[in-house]
Amino acid sequence: MSSSQQARNVVLVHGGFVDGSGWKGVYDALRTDGFNVSVVQNPTFSLDGDVAATRLILDGQEGPTVLVGHSYGGAVISEAGNHEKVRSLVYVAAFAPDKGESVNTLIADPPPGAPVPPILPPADGFLFLDREKFADSFAGDLPADEARFLADSQVPWGVEALAGTVTSPAWRTKPSFYLVATDDRMIPPPAQRFMAERAGATVTETGGSHAVYVSKPAEVAALIRKAASAAAS
Repeated sequence: MSSSQQARNVVLVHGGFVDGSGWKGVYDALRTDGFNVSVVQNPTFSLDGDVAATRLILDGQEGPTVLVGHSYGGAVISEAGNHEKVRSLVYVAAFAPDKGESVNTLIADPPPGAPVPPILPPADGFLFLDREKFADSFAGDLPADEARFLADSQVPWGVEALAGTVTSPAWRTKPSFYLVATDDRMIPPPAQRFMAERAGATVTETGGSHAVYVSKPAEVAALIRKAASAAAS
């Protein structure tokens, strides 16, 4: 691939319980470096719907693109990443399902002793995290006021989205990169390492909560830059 085909576009996909605003720090860092950055506001009602929302943004990219997903967003990019403009994938403390897998199947058998995310019982087909336990489980390395804002601005996560299965995982045919958050209490680090190794991903580890994309934007942006450079090799 010639240098003229280097990926200068980045598309960021958020996970469950949150919206795309958490990517602001990563967005700013990449924009400073001259990348064209788009943030998908996927509704998290269903996997198919979120893949469609992501493909819509990918359709609008002019040239090679790095596709990035946090948490459940990893399931979205695993399917949407088959788009012809996607050159590489970046998983940030994210699910990386194989063919026929869903978030539900990946969380069905947690490692012994792993923290149990404080997900409340479904309400009308949607899930929320317990607000009082949100900071500890999702955002332990954020200032208290930022963690509280995330807790109080939760986006309903559709039960159907967790059950959506990936049909053709893009990481099987495209280079992937994975940032493991070693203090994550939502997706256990051993599970992250397993998915990253299975995907053949280039792995970086950092101390950080599940909200590492918010708390450590510079480290997330650095991995995205690496993925963009690899896309030109």
